Amino acid sequence: MSHEEMCCEEQAPAFRTKHTPRDEAQLKQLKNRLNRMVGQLNGIGRMLDENRYCGDILIQIGAVEKALQNFGYIVLQDHMESCVVEEVSKGNSAIMAETIELMKKLK
Repeated sequence: MSHEEMCCEEQAPAFRTKHTPRDEAQLKQLKNRLNRMVGQLNGIGRMLDENRYCGDILIQIGAVEKALQNFGYIVLQDHMESCVVEEVSKGNSAIMAETIELMKKLK
């Protein structure tokens, strides 16, 4: 690891936070969706314990994948409508490249 990489790692925060917090309704909606996905995953675990038919398990896996994809799109939309807009208004055009990379990772 080069000295430059070490310096950047040392300065990087453990995590970043949004400048504008999510409102209560939005946070509740996201948590509800997340809890439903956790429930679906637990259901798949029970299906395995019950030795359920592979096709039925695959259908449930597909449902969880779709739910997670939709969850990601909601978070991405929030990111674009809040974080990206805020950063662009501050003159930070690098946020666009970051957002494109995030979109690539989402799929």
